[in-house]
Amino acid sequence: MKNKTIVIPLVLLFYLFIMSYIGYSGYSSGEFSATRYFGVIIGSLVIIILLYFSLKRKEKLKKERENDINKNSYK
Repeated sequence: MKNKTIVIPLVLLFYLFIMSYIGYSGYSSGEFSATRYFGVIIGSLVIIILLYFSLKRKEKLKKERENDINKNSYK
């Protein structure tokens, strides 16, 4: 998988959307409070965003490492 940085967070966002849609009936019937329902959604979004930046940083470090190896290798 070439673009893990984008694909994994998008899959998780789609999953979050589906789970939020399924859980909305519990929120609208009063089973869940607004704090709990939206808190879980916001918390999940924060984690997905942090995952995106973490994967982006890891990809950048990998490219730098590969460039350094290629630049310093004996041919």
